[in-house]
Amino acid sequence: MAVDELDTRILRLLIEQPRTSVREYARILGVARGTLQARLDRLERTGVITGTGPVLSPAALGHPVLAFVHIEVTQGHLDEVGDALASVPEIIEAFSITGGGDLLTRVAARDNEHLEDVIQRLIRLPGVVRTRTEVALRERVAHRLLPLVESVGRAARKP
Repeated sequence: MAVDELDTRILRLLIEQPRTSVREYARILGVARGTLQARLDRLERTGVITGTGPVLSPAALGHPVLAFVHIEVTQGHLDEVGDALASVPEIIEAFSITGGGDLLTRVAARDNEHLEDVIQRLIRLPGVVRTRTEVALRERVAHRLLPLVESVGRAARKP
C-alpha cells in the first residue's frame, strides 16, 4: 500500500500523540475531519494500522527479565507447537524463523528462576526438541516504527 505525505503526518501524530481526538488531529494537520477519518479508515482497512491500545511494560508488571528463546521443533509439528505457545502467558511474541531453530519467542519473566520454569515448560511441550535461550541485558533501541514510516513517506514523495 502506498503511504503518501499526509498519511505519514497522520501516522506520526498517532505515534507521538496517541490520546488526541480525531477532531484535534484534523485541526493540527489542517484537514477536514472527514478527510482524516477516511484516511484512518483506509490505513486500518489496508493493515497499516493494526491496533490502538496502550503500550505496556512487562517490567512494570513485575516481569523485568526479558529473554529470547529459540525453539527447535520435530519436523511436521511446527503448527502444534506454535499453537501451544499461546497457552504460555510469559510468551509475549513468537515467530517462525529460518536459521538456528524453528521458532523464536520473546519471554518476560519475574526473575531468572521464573525464566527457567518457563523454559522447562516449553521443553515439555510435545514436538519440542530443544531450546536455546538468550537473556537481554539492556534495551538499546526501543520498539519503534516512526523512522520506517518517515522513510516510506520520503520514498512516496520521490518521482
